[in-house]
Amino acid sequence: MKRLLKYGLIATGITAVIFILFVYRIFFEPSVKISQNKTTIYIPSGAAFEQVIDSLSTNLQVGNQKLLRWVAERKKYPVLIKPGRYVIDKDLSYNSLIDRLRSGRQSPVNVTFNNVRTLNDLAGKVGGTIEADSAEIIAFLSDPENYLQDGFKKETIIAVFIPNTYEFFWNTSASQFYDRMLKEYKKFWNEKRMSQAREKNLDPIEVSILASIIDDEVVIAEEKPRIAGVYLNRIRRGIPLQACPTIKFALNDFTITRVLTKHLSIESPYNTYKYSGFPPGPIGCPSIQGIDAVLNAEKHDFLYFAAKADFSGHHNFSRTLSEHNRYAAEYQRELNRRRIYR
Repeated sequence: MKRLLKYGLIATGITAVIFILFVYRIFFEPSVKISQNKTTIYIPSGAAFEQVIDSLSTNLQVGNQKLLRWVAERKKYPVLIKPGRYVIDKDLSYNSLIDRLRSGRQSPVNVTFNNVRTLNDLAGKVGGTIEADSAEIIAFLSDPENYLQDGFKKETIIAVFIPNTYEFFWNTSASQFYDRMLKEYKKFWNEKRMSQAREKNLDPIEVSILASIIDDEVVIAEEKPRIAGVYLNRIRRGIPLQACPTIKFALNDFTITRVLTKHLSIESPYNTYKYSGFPPGPIGCPSIQGIDAVLNAEKHDFLYFAAKADFSGHHNFSRTLSEHNRYAAEYQRELNRRRIYR
């Protein structure tokens, strides 16, 4: 009897040790290892459990896939899958990995865009950094029904996207991207900026249109408010803006370095040599610097400006057409000397 009791105690002890080792392996032992300093796991929206397991097995060194499945199923993870971008920066136990994925504690991504001329440019720069690809983004932005209720048209919607760096969760759809950028747009256009625009008898879209032109026209930042003042003077007097960047936009040819007389005949509402007032919309994503230049435009009586012939990026400013023509001729001669013909 004592012998049976002894064997029973031994068996119980062995079972207990096995159980403890099993529990330790699940909850504490780092059985899921990363190959480098960190590994990024992407779980798409609507991903099935098998798809997630396959992604984990492909990107991580999983000690025992069956045990990983067992832990996931016990924790009901197959019905609690949360899409996102998960950065794994250390070895984990099966339990810790599933807890991380089940919690949805994903790592955000930084989305940066600038120097954007068209909606296609925007979609190309943003698509792929979030779950929505460029085709989904451009499809959303190409349908005005998606934003008419917010006061925008297809020609003006690009004003919503103010160049900067924004933090997003990876599993962001095209509509969610727009919603977030609209929120940022409204935050940007605070009461101070709205008041500055009203003082100039402008609305945010008109400010954005001028800012986008100035961004393309001006290299020297400190000249932007002065050139903004020139454009505002012309608008107040009913003089066409005659802004070369709008011609490039109308022609959809941004490789042009010299706008020629033949280019000015293009029939387009964006041809500011033909039509007075504002073009239908911005000719690119207006920068913060460009917008603030318009809102803080210099007050002066200049009506013209021409690039300096020294190619410094600075401009000569004029009050009369005859003075402007002299400066423009100097610049044209320098273009010819440098053999810049288009």
